[in-house]
Amino acid sequence: MCYQVCMNKNKILDLTERSVLIKRHRAERDGRVRDRIKVVLLTDDGWTAKRIAEALFVDEQTVRQHLQDYQESQKLKPENGGSSPKLDREQTAALTQHLDQKVYVKIKDICAYVFDTFGIHYSVRGMTDWLKRQGFTFHQPCGVPAKADAAAQEVFVKKYENLKSTLPEGDHILFVDGVHPSHAVRFVRGWIRKGRRVEIPTGASQKRMNLLGALNLESMTLNRKAYLTLNAEAVIDFLAFLLVTMPTGTLHIILDRGRYQYCQAVWDFVEKNPRITLHYLPSYSPNLNAIEPAWKIMHEHTTNNQYHRTYKDFTEKINEFFDKTFPENAKHWIDRLSDNFRVLNAPLAST
Repeated sequence: MCYQVCMNKNKILDLTERSVLIKRHRAERDGRVRDRIKVVLLTDDGWTAKRIAEALFVDEQTVRQHLQDYQESQKLKPENGGSSPKLDREQTAALTQHLDQKVYVKIKDICAYVFDTFGIHYSVRGMTDWLKRQGFTFHQPCGVPAKADAAAQEVFVKKYENLKSTLPEGDHILFVDGVHPSHAVRFVRGWIRKGRRVEIPTGASQKRMNLLGALNLESMTLNRKAYLTLNAEAVIDFLAFLLVTMPTGTLHIILDRGRYQYCQAVWDFVEKNPRITLHYLPSYSPNLNAIEPAWKIMHEHTTNNQYHRTYKDFTEKINEFFDKTFPENAKHWIDRLSDNFRVLNAPLAST
């Protein structure tokens, strides 16, 4: 009988070296050292770096570095503990500044940048530790309107502070805005036990509510009214509703420049009702409308990761929030519902 022996042309170990490494792997208690030995042995068996990385749950760059360490200096033990950092003070400052300007999603890309820029290799684990030591965490950035005008916002804030400090007794400042909660589930991140898959039912309903609301920070009250659609007629009806709800004093309405609010029909109505004074926010300045966080709180209590079987169930939940949940808890949300405005400046577009 004839046998054909297939030899791995890329073998890196002789029989003695391989035997020694196998024995050491069996005796070694440090999992990091065992992983390094596996890299060498599996490479000797003809495995690719990608296949080894998948088997050991590491990245390919780490596999290649482990192999290089062994081939160059027989190194199997990771350096840690009291060893000096790989990046010096100037390099650390430069990398920190770079990371403040560019958000990376994958640590391996940071490792690649460090190698290309400074010629220094970091494993994913090592770079993770470095990032934590420098105060970096993995979280989502915040969106800022690209056309935000800081100067215009500062002017508005000064006018608002003057209005608030000189407001006659009996007058009201109301932050007005529209919102469109949808019957569909809003999926958001939450704390889930590791290894557990949380499944939330979804439906095909595209229905939504169209609401106009007015927040009074002085009394911590929120009036709202639902409409088939939000347009100039709805805004006029809502202003008339506020006049009836608050029958005395001037109503200082703060609102954005949406086309159905910033229009001639609304201005004509206000001209006939001198108890209403409109104060328009600068363009692209949702951060200056104190009612915006109220909508976020509403979603937290009604639609975030919550399934409602019918549209009727959904609307009842929304109405329950405004009729019961908000009045009962508004005093606990004063840190979120406030006029401690933060002026936003549009970041420079990346080049």
